[in-house]
Amino acid sequence: MPAKLSRGYRGETQAIFRPNANPANISSHPARREPVAAQSFSGPGVRWFSMWPVSFSRGGCKPLAVMGMSLSKVLIAGLSHCAHTQLALSQGTQPIQYRLRSSPRVVRVYQCLFRMKRTYKCPLAERFANHLRKPGRCPARCSCTRDAVMCVGTSSVPRIAPNDIISLSLVNGSYREITEGMFSNLPFLQLLFGLYAVSPNECHQMGQCIESHDLRGNELQCDCKTKWMTTWLKSINATVTNVFCAGPPEHEGKKLIDLTPSDFDCMSTEFVLHQVLPYESISVNTFSFKDDVYVAIAEPNVGNCRVLEWSYIEMNFRSYDNITGQSIVGCKAIPIQEQVFVIVAKLFGNSVIYKYNESWTKFVKFQEINVSQISKPNDIEAFQIENEWFFIIVDSSKAGLSTIYKWSGKGFYPYQTLHEWFRDTDSEYVNIDGKSCLILTSQSQDPTIFEWNKKTKQFVQQSTMQHMEDVIAVESFRIKNDLFICLTKFIGDSKIMKWNTTHFVEVQDLPSRGSMILQPFSFNDRHYLIVGSDYTFSQIYIWDNQKKAFTKFEEMYVQAPRSFTAVSTDRMDFLIAASFKGSTQIFEHAIVDLSL
Repeated sequence: MPAKLSRGYRGETQAIFRPNANPANISSHPARREPVAAQSFSGPGVRWFSMWPVSFSRGGCKPLAVMGMSLSKVLIAGLSHCAHTQLALSQGTQPIQYRLRSSPRVVRVYQCLFRMKRTYKCPLAERFANHLRKPGRCPARCSCTRDAVMCVGTSSVPRIAPNDIISLSLVNGSYREITEGMFSNLPFLQLLFGLYAVSPNECHQMGQCIESHDLRGNELQCDCKTKWMTTWLKSINATVTNVFCAGPPEHEGKKLIDLTPSDFDCMSTEFVLHQVLPYESISVNTFSFKDDVYVAIAEPNVGNCRVLEWSYIEMNFRSYDNITGQSIVGCKAIPIQEQVFVIVAKLFGNSVIYKYNESWTKFVKFQEINVSQISKPNDIEAFQIENEWFFIIVDSSKAGLSTIYKWSGKGFYPYQTLHEWFRDTDSEYVNIDGKSCLILTSQSQDPTIFEWNKKTKQFVQQSTMQHMEDVIAVESFRIKNDLFICLTKFIGDSKIMKWNTTHFVEVQDLPSRGSMILQPFSFNDRHYLIVGSDYTFSQIYIWDNQKKAFTKFEEMYVQAPRSFTAVSTDRMDFLIAASFKGSTQIFEHAIVDLSL
């Protein structure tokens, strides 16, 4: 079966070889039948030279192939059914063998041929090398010898012919970084001097060739961009003179060779769009049931409370159930023992509680909520006190009553009303110094703290946060042993408050432009805060342990965001953004290695 020329990897021309081929029948074109031995031929964009009856063998593979060479690469095409191949070159009666994969980085084979030529004086490798020794001009600003080049004040790695240079010196170069590919024309480089920084991939490719690396005269920033160098220099056993770090402060004055990978903190994160749900929403609530992860999404424009389930096979959230109704503004799941209830809050009454039916694998109507005093529910908050379950529906209507409901074992019933005539907007349950408290925000009063009275089993108003007008939402979070709350303002500065054993004190302002939500969340040991905006990008902040404050981290575009919900599966973390005017978006919390 003859070989044929075809377009190969990245558009290069390479030879395709078939098993059981006869060397006398392999040629540069199917129409030709010239023998390959000592034959050269041309293909589109590349020149090929047969140099040696190179053999590939593994198991039942027929040992026959050919090797072609271009001025920049050596391309070896292995038999398609061989997982590994073996390249054999003989010197006298002693073969020298190199193991290759079916798709090798063939530049390394190219290097092996030359190194073997220098060591064993292989005549065919010598013939291969001689072809490359074409007369070349020494680049400007450089001085050249047979195998060494020194360049002064250059802005890039010079293109040098012949390309079997083993020593390169770059003095006073105007570049501060050498990127991957700049040394591809110097495959036999062994000595490299005066280099500021090289990319990790480039040095790994040259790692077996470079024997000395001189970094004198460089002020190195020993940060994540140079982390790879500490491992690489040890792996190639290079001789490095005394090179010191100019920064950052934690490494200033240290020897580069003394640093280890553990001295660098290079792991960061980013939020990457993972999934788009093609519907508008106003709130997202997450819950777990029997090791499965679910989210309940309120869609007021179409009247849905949509329940999604995380698929461990498809690695995304898929539809599980859908509860329908008019003007649904809230879906809150409450797992109680082996049961799951979903509170579906609707505008102008008729709110309903659904219960999960395992036999039907869906949610069925469980009870209606007595909401004679609730006409405009704005938030649902569930909590547990002394092993008893409660939830509160916050009413933002002018004459509404925010009402607490309690689980009786058979159903939920109204337990206590709070804050009459104040048009409440949000609530947050929080434990303050071992005491159960509710914080309520409203459109007509400063945020108010209610404390649970253990004797009367009722919430009693305890204090009001002064001079905090126009707060529309409240959330709490903890960092280590410190308790914080976030107070959201639509226009102006939203506030971060910290509990100081007697009251909350302001610790940070965050600018708000059309913000309806200021949401804290955490993944592992990273603490975030996102400020939603109806007018511009939502801003993500991250907690800085040294500054003891949140600093800007990343921007995220969501149309009219109404909630941000952190959801974790067994191996992945997500942030789900509910949009009142656009698609609901799911972002993956991805880990990024800054040293790569």
